[in-house]
Amino acid sequence: MDSVSEQFSTQDLFAPEAFPAEPETPQQLSLARRIFFGPFGLRAGWSLLIYFAILASIVFSVRAVSHHYKAKAHDAAVAAARAAGKPAPSGAEAKPDPNAPMTIVPGMEQEGITFVVIFLVSLVMAAIERRRFTAYGLGGQRAISRFLTGAVWGVAALSLLVGSLRVFHLISFDAQLDHRWAILGYGGALLFLFLLVGLLEEYIFRGYLQFTLTRGLVGLGNLISPTHGRTIAFWIATLITSGLFFLAHTGNGGEDAVGLLLVFLGGIAFVVALWRTGSLWWAIGFHMAWDWSQSFLYGVPDSGLLVQGRLFATHSMGNPVLSGGTVGPEGSVFCIPILILIIVVLLFTRSSPQPPLETNAQLRTD
Repeated sequence: MDSVSEQFSTQDLFAPEAFPAEPETPQQLSLARRIFFGPFGLRAGWSLLIYFAILASIVFSVRAVSHHYKAKAHDAAVAAARAAGKPAPSGAEAKPDPNAPMTIVPGMEQEGITFVVIFLVSLVMAAIERRRFTAYGLGGQRAISRFLTGAVWGVAALSLLVGSLRVFHLISFDAQLDHRWAILGYGGALLFLFLLVGLLEEYIFRGYLQFTLTRGLVGLGNLISPTHGRTIAFWIATLITSGLFFLAHTGNGGEDAVGLLLVFLGGIAFVVALWRTGSLWWAIGFHMAWDWSQSFLYGVPDSGLLVQGRLFATHSMGNPVLSGGTVGPEGSVFCIPILILIIVVLLFTRSSPQPPLETNAQLRTD
């Protein structure tokens, strides 16, 4: 008896090694715990509810503050007009011209502030879920290399697309708009702007949402195939996030049905990049370079939008289905084989591991 106690003391009993890091079974969990926690920590449904609740509270707060200060400014303008004996201003905001080029600085502010908010909310969710925030797509192996490789492919793919349109006389370069030092200034500013665009759009659609939907759908994936549960869950989540990516582009004034279909296909390509590389960095680099090449380097519309400071003035010619029309080159059917080529290249890329779906026990240990 003494020898047994020497080999297995009370201290050993409470050591972490005495309890294997395995998920608790439903029988061991209370009803309340089973409602809020699954095998991978806080259930995905609750996580998404908290995530969107935080975002909604931020949006409503910002709108309320903005409305308050606009109302104060209007009241001050009315009082000043009355004191000067002039008609009071109406207070109605002038509607922006949908055909006006997008300005750079307001674009940076909008994209940058939105990305910071989304990123900070994901940090809050990482703390609540007890995860590393890098699990949401900004980790992975060889981040800088992946980013630069994606950027090279973005410029090459867009150049191939524009070159094809030029060969078939579907696009015309009318004039060079920027010269000398203005080229470097506008080019650098727009590169930074589209870096923010790439970070925001990839992170908001294929970052926290993609990861959380995937872990929430693993149970369904296991029902379909116990050996490929995570893969199935990932691709079901892909359909949801790519659909949201599609819907987000319907507000662009120049978009059409073909352009929106290609937006959806582009979303699929970006998720393939996430699946093969294990992070968002390749897609961020590609997204940045693709948009920059359209908007600055070739001066063509990007999802129906033109930007201030583009290098060339261009216009499309011929059938809009072939040329892209008001959407730009990415609204052309010529874009379909190029996106398929990108997907094929990614499928033959050496894969990197996906962020782990830690179990309850692993999260507690971390």
